[in-house]
Amino acid sequence: MTATRIETDALGEYAVPAEAYYGIQTARIVDAFQVSGERAHPRLIWAYAAVKKAAALANGECGAIPKKIAEAISRAADEVMEGNLRESFPVDVFSQGAGTSVHMNVNEVLANRAIELLGGKKGEYHTVEPHDHVNRGQSTNDTFPAATRVAVLAVLRDLDRAIAGLVASLRDRAKDFHGIVKSARTHLQDAVPIRLGQEFGAYAEAVVRGARGLAQAATELEDSPLGATAAGTGITAAKGYRPAVLRHLSAITCLSLRPAKDLREGLQSHLPFACASAALRNLSLELVRIANDLRLLSSGPATGLAEIVLPPIAPGSSIMPDKVNPSVAEMMNMAAFEVCGADTTVAMAAQAGQLDLNVMTPVVAQSLLRATELLTGAVRAFDERCVRGIRANEAKARAYAERTSALVTALNPIVGYARAAELSKEAKKRGITIPDLLRDPSFGSEKERAAIADLAALCDPPDGG
Repeated sequence: MTATRIETDALGEYAVPAEAYYGIQTARIVDAFQVSGERAHPRLIWAYAAVKKAAALANGECGAIPKKIAEAISRAADEVMEGNLRESFPVDVFSQGAGTSVHMNVNEVLANRAIELLGGKKGEYHTVEPHDHVNRGQSTNDTFPAATRVAVLAVLRDLDRAIAGLVASLRDRAKDFHGIVKSARTHLQDAVPIRLGQEFGAYAEAVVRGARGLAQAATELEDSPLGATAAGTGITAAKGYRPAVLRHLSAITCLSLRPAKDLREGLQSHLPFACASAALRNLSLELVRIANDLRLLSSGPATGLAEIVLPPIAPGSSIMPDKVNPSVAEMMNMAAFEVCGADTTVAMAAQAGQLDLNVMTPVVAQSLLRATELLTGAVRAFDERCVRGIRANEAKARAYAERTSALVTALNPIVGYARAAELSKEAKKRGITIPDLLRDPSFGSEKERAAIADLAALCDPPDGG
């Protein structure tokens, strides 16, 4: 049998594994909530340790706890932030509302590790106490949303770097493909000529716009409710604690954190999380659209558009030899769909708060962090394994551009819409291209032929852009 130690709380005695860094409240929760097998996201644990380190340093400065204890808590938090003691956080994501279970898990682990650092043994809480020392001037109500903000901001930085790589690759393809003329397609039907590079430049701008939405959402997340304690009144917090804790937390995380303008609003509302989730969803929708375009443009190759060639990743069929699929673009779609599903979870949780607290923060944190990391990995793979290796089929693209009947659009200013329509119908009747038709002296004039002689010139707006 596993050795245990006996701890006591308001509900009585309970056995805790002797070597565990967590304590009685964590043990109770682990036994009571075996729901999903999913633990708190590692980034949330990292962020919570950062919050506790900042709180210990602030409380030490304010004289709320002895500096020796503050330093020990700070050192223990450093170890957790470095990824140590990960097995000490076994609480199921789907347990107590508001994140009380995860919060107390963090308090107990930091207390017991700090006790060891001061020469004591786990469970000797007269040395460092989870509530009175680690949790001094704090509540789950303010620390959990504060830690979630920090964690989400951290993963958004990773996503931002991945997006920057994708944008750069799309712009590179836009430059590479600038001289390649093809047929545009509207309603999936042949349209006027366009440069393949222009399409890729538009993709890059769409991703930039999506990233801009994420940046705006991140700004809202920088408003921290830390110091609000239980209901936004700051009860139990020492004078000077709030500015000190945010100063330390900003330095520890390299984030620009600001005090929430209204502490009550900071606990009641999850609008910043909903905005961040919506921005992730919006970017995902754009990425789905772009990935689908790449699948269409590379379709075939013998019976589809085949204007571009995607890098081959793996054989695409268990039965059809030599078949290669647009696998990375398909992966991008599936990941984006998952992000959209997570946004629904966040939206439902954001509207589910009552009065002075939203208790659904744990599922908000898990959904947002999972979705952001998933999108980061998907974007990075989409960039590195797909977009960077795209090649153009210039001959195929050019052939489509010359065959599109929409070329007559360029003749509208010369012969008018009705005459241009007649030319298009005649070309279709004869089964030839518009340029071939205009070579017939009985149908085309020199001026008309000159109007469509340079297909690339038709692609560039007269006033730029």
